[in-house]
Amino acid sequence: MPLRMNRSTRINKNASFRNLAKGFHALSRQILHFADQSLPRPHFQREISKMIIDFSGCDTVELWLKDRDKYFRCRGNRGSKTSSVFEIIPCAYDEKGQVIPGPDDDSNLAHLCRDIILGQADLALPGFKRSGSYWSGSIKRPHSLLLKRESKSSIRSLNTGGDYQSLVLIPLRINHQNVGLLQLKSKRKNHFSTDEIEFYENLAQTLGIALAHRHAQVDLRERVKELTCLYGIARLATQPNLSLKEILQGIVEVLPPAWLHPDIAHARIIVDEDPFSTSGFREGKDRQHADILINEKCRGSIEVAYAEERVELDEGPFLKEERNLLDAVAREVAIIIRRREIEDDRLRLREKLTRSEKMAALGQLSAGIAHEIRNPLTSVKIFIQSLEKEIDLDESQKEDFRIIKKEIDKINEHITRFLDFARPEDPSFQRVDIRGLLLETLNLLAPRMKSSSVDLNISLPKDLPSVEGDPKQLGQVFLNLILNAIEAMPKGGMLAIHSTVKVVPASHEELLQLFFRDTGCGIPEKDRPYLYDPFFSRKEKGTGLGLSIVYSIIQRHNGQIEVESELGKGSLFIISLPVSKEKTWKESSSSMTT
Repeated sequence: MPLRMNRSTRINKNASFRNLAKGFHALSRQILHFADQSLPRPHFQREISKMIIDFSGCDTVELWLKDRDKYFRCRGNRGSKTSSVFEIIPCAYDEKGQVIPGPDDDSNLAHLCRDIILGQADLALPGFKRSGSYWSGSIKRPHSLLLKRESKSSIRSLNTGGDYQSLVLIPLRINHQNVGLLQLKSKRKNHFSTDEIEFYENLAQTLGIALAHRHAQVDLRERVKELTCLYGIARLATQPNLSLKEILQGIVEVLPPAWLHPDIAHARIIVDEDPFSTSGFREGKDRQHADILINEKCRGSIEVAYAEERVELDEGPFLKEERNLLDAVAREVAIIIRRREIEDDRLRLREKLTRSEKMAALGQLSAGIAHEIRNPLTSVKIFIQSLEKEIDLDESQKEDFRIIKKEIDKINEHITRFLDFARPEDPSFQRVDIRGLLLETLNLLAPRMKSSSVDLNISLPKDLPSVEGDPKQLGQVFLNLILNAIEAMPKGGMLAIHSTVKVVPASHEELLQLFFRDTGCGIPEKDRPYLYDPFFSRKEKGTGLGLSIVYSIIQRHNGQIEVESELGKGSLFIISLPVSKEKTWKESSSSMTT
């Protein structure tokens, strides 16, 4: 009978051992499968802790993971048979970067955990295994351990911080290096059997493998995100139909998905004080910033900010790879801006050369026109006037003669305008009060605006800076622009004129910008490249010289003219002129007086 009982006991024990092995095997496979999903570390810690607490029957599971030289703790407490509570516990560090106990921690237990992770525990002490793990089934009895404190040894008793009696501490290893710790606590005495020691230590090895796999998966995912971001920027930069503003806005949109927490990431680029940002951007506590340097001058910045707080990593909640990516993007943005500016300069030079060639041809043509048309036309007018005096004309014939002289004057006026455009006078530079000149032009055109039902909204400060220019030619610019605006609103509308002073970042030059905005018919996009070409006009009675003259005058004043327009909504012409330098004028005035 005793033999039969022993045999039965052995059978039951073997069956129990096989069931235990199957359980640990199933848990290991579940952990490895979960690690393959490359989930964020907090989610990974919570789920793994939940698996272990459900499997082991412990009351508390604490998982320490070392990631990028920082430790992250996740603690799970069994609340009932059906629910558990899990929390991420931030680790505190001393000035040497070593983990120190938190306010709710037992100092000795926290230091013991740290010593085990660092491989500094004395394995000769009771409870330690050769593997470096620590086991105790009766922690409530008077319990003391020899702990290392800065090369000094001292006896300290352990306090588990609750009604716990069983304690297990198992280091987690990757490539023979400790990268974390698995802590199990139970309120039952001797909760863990001797048979389970090897299984739990094998489980810890599996967990180390899972961690390594997860790290590889996460790193691969982050590198793919970074490459996708850089590829998106390269695609934007190579699209010739996109403006620089559209490219910068596109770059802003591709940045957040490349960061670790894309759901709360926002990006912003500032270039020459012009902001480009993702929707809902707001400056947060946690942000990464990089300067945009062009020709060794800071022209702006690029930044990525988190809308919510996240745990500390390499640079706040950001990875060092994200710092490298942001710096690379800042350099790429600088290259894109510089390349576009070079292309714009080349295009402006090409346009200037083309217009100069046209002007040269028109200059040669104008001499012939003056001789071949204007002189005979003058003779015709003189002959008509003489004939009108010699012949006795009735009222009908007098009206015919009047019309003839009027049309001759009109032809002569067109020829004069053409000659002024083809062979313009050099501007006589002086200090010009732009505000006064504009108000004078508006007063001149006030009756025309009133008859055309055009309202005026003007905003010009009294301290508007003066410019260096020719008041006669600049007055002609304002006259043409305002007349064009009135003609663009045949049924009435609004003409708004305002100003601002802009500083060019590259040269620190001050520009006075004048904005002429109408609510007229707008300019078709296909016509905009030819706006300043001589004789180009969509008006029935237009000569096509008005904007050509405006462009020519602005160029001679070292200024710029830009246009924005939308069909059916109106047009905006922007005139930029260099602000006069007070010092230069003072020196000039003093030299004249002496």
